[in-house]
Amino acid sequence: MKNLTLLLSYLLLSSVAFGGVPNLEARWDIPDWGVDAQIPAGGDRGNLYNLNAEELQAVVRAGRLHSLNYPVDVTGLLIPWRPIKDFLNGKRPGGLRRILYYLGRTVSPFKSEEELFSWMGLNDFPEEEGTGATYVPFPDGYRPERPMGFTLIDRQAKGETVEGMTMSCTVCHSNNLFGQKVIGLTNRFPRANHLFLNAKEGFKKLPVWLFKAATGGTKGETELIRQVKHTLDFVGVKKPIQLGLDTSLAQVGLSLNLRKKDDYASRVKVPKTPHFFDKGIADSKPAVWWNLKYKTRWLSDGSMVSGNPILTNFLWNEIGRGVDLKLLEKWMHANKQKIAELTAAVFATPAPKYIDFFGAQSIDLVGAKRGEKVFNKTCRKCHGAYQKGWNLPEQDQLSLEEKLATTKVLYPRKSKNKDVGTDPLRYQGMKYFAKDLNRLAISKWMKTVVVPQVGYIPPPLVGIWARFPYFHNNSVPNLCSLLETEEKRPTKYWAGASLDKQRDFDSDCVGYPTGEKTPDIWKKDAAYLYDTTRKGMSNFGHSNRILTREGRNVLSVDQKKDLIQYLKTL
Repeated sequence: MKNLTLLLSYLLLSSVAFGGVPNLEARWDIPDWGVDAQIPAGGDRGNLYNLNAEELQAVVRAGRLHSLNYPVDVTGLLIPWRPIKDFLNGKRPGGLRRILYYLGRTVSPFKSEEELFSWMGLNDFPEEEGTGATYVPFPDGYRPERPMGFTLIDRQAKGETVEGMTMSCTVCHSNNLFGQKVIGLTNRFPRANHLFLNAKEGFKKLPVWLFKAATGGTKGETELIRQVKHTLDFVGVKKPIQLGLDTSLAQVGLSLNLRKKDDYASRVKVPKTPHFFDKGIADSKPAVWWNLKYKTRWLSDGSMVSGNPILTNFLWNEIGRGVDLKLLEKWMHANKQKIAELTAAVFATPAPKYIDFFGAQSIDLVGAKRGEKVFNKTCRKCHGAYQKGWNLPEQDQLSLEEKLATTKVLYPRKSKNKDVGTDPLRYQGMKYFAKDLNRLAISKWMKTVVVPQVGYIPPPLVGIWARFPYFHNNSVPNLCSLLETEEKRPTKYWAGASLDKQRDFDSDCVGYPTGEKTPDIWKKDAAYLYDTTRKGMSNFGHSNRILTREGRNVLSVDQKKDLIQYLKTL
């Protein structure tokens, strides 16, 4: 019965807008991505193509499906799945398999595909598609068995159709938030970069003949492995300094350094030259999607001053996967509809609401109103203003949920950087490969320009309660710590999955429980221990002249509590 309901829902959504998703190909580049772009006065860009409600719903569905199933079928790295799956699940035991396991421990230290998915931090599909912030569409109306972001693509090799495995957006941009799957929320513990690192190390050691013998690979599957080994010659990899952070920018810079310095970064082996990212650090966490609708410049440091951020992400993703850029450019020209669908879906992403998880009664309304005054005096200038239902003329007739609602976000129409003393390594890292990106013919075609900046863009604070831990490098565990003077912030804390609302979340401080409140289960794996004394992990900043004067906190304990109550409502 459930499958029938899902199928009918799928057919209904597929039938809107004159029989399907509206055609966006002719207007795929209508949105203003230029350096002078502005957010509409008093609004946002949540509906990029000015679609009606049914059309937008259909486009969001299509775009979210792309985020779950990678649409770039010319992707540089495609690993033959059938032999890898069988190998993982132990279907070819014997001496050769043991040899392969010994030689390729970095390829497969796992005993099943489920172990691989768990290690990667992938999230299973929810039992139902959900709505709003928890909307996760099912392909063809049926719930997939494998996790979100896991993608299989057919590729022709040696006259065969070979099923290859890769990853899509939701590997890093989805999370399990207290039992609800949220697309567009940062995956707090992704290991995508680790997988690339392991693949490069492992496949380099793996002779093609041994792969074929140990896995029973067909001619086509073996050819795909040859292609993978060749492509990895043009993939630069780097392990993040901390689980939960991402080295994709370093991977782009290092990968470009392995290619010819021409307009298409041709895949021609060049002498290895030193690069900043060989040792340099510029790690940051994957960003949430729901903030993009309020911005005009992209990345946490605003260094991408023009260009469609989703289209550009395809380029940078694929540079890090070793793709032939001429093939990618052809794919982009032929798939403008898919690009527009994913772009529209990302910009339409809603933020999860605190009251949907904890109930409206969990908010101290009187305290939140006091917190609004603190916010407007302390935070509004950089982070924008948020009009609340409780300030409407008819507020006496409103329900508690309606009073708590944010009725309008007033964020600066043009994104601006601020240097508030937070760890500088992330924004400083852009200067080491911006020129390599800007010189590419494909960058010029898509009008993407990168200009290194100083500082970071103060983000909109919608859904801030779900974005813990805080700062671009995850160095602050909760809002209580964020509102403290720097020397009082914890230098170390443990992180863990957000599964249990009481155990895994400090509702008073909004974020990870620290100190004695830390769940013991989190302390079993040192990878989840965050040490802010390490390079690139500083928790300093966002204090002087904001929260402190001459080293003293200007907010009282009660004001901080009220401010946190207010932030819960955004």
